[in-house]
Amino acid sequence: MKGVLADIERWQEAGHRVAIARVVGVIGSGPRDAGATMVVSDEGEVAGSVSGGCVEGAVVAEALEALADGRPRLCTFGYSDQEAFAVGLTCGGTIRVFVEPLDW
Repeated sequence: MKGVLADIERWQEAGHRVAIARVVGVIGSGPRDAGATMVVSDEGEVAGSVSGGCVEGAVVAEALEALADGRPRLCTFGYSDQEAFAVGLTCGGTIRVFVEPLDW
């Protein structure tokens, strides 16, 4: 989280809205541990990482949707999940990512 604070502050000062995504669970082999964090601005700028690249695009899309509708969501990506496999989660495990708009 500390690694993205400067980006959050910069986006906030520029008047942008931000969504935060955090790994909240890992089952089996996963690319990142619980607590890994990524933030996305309403302009699609990204800081941090929740998967080291394999599901980042899908998480960015979820973050932008969360900013659009104002609702948090719990996303699950696993090897057997067709979408996760399509975006590259081939490590054999499952990750759960909580995405929410950041309330200033």
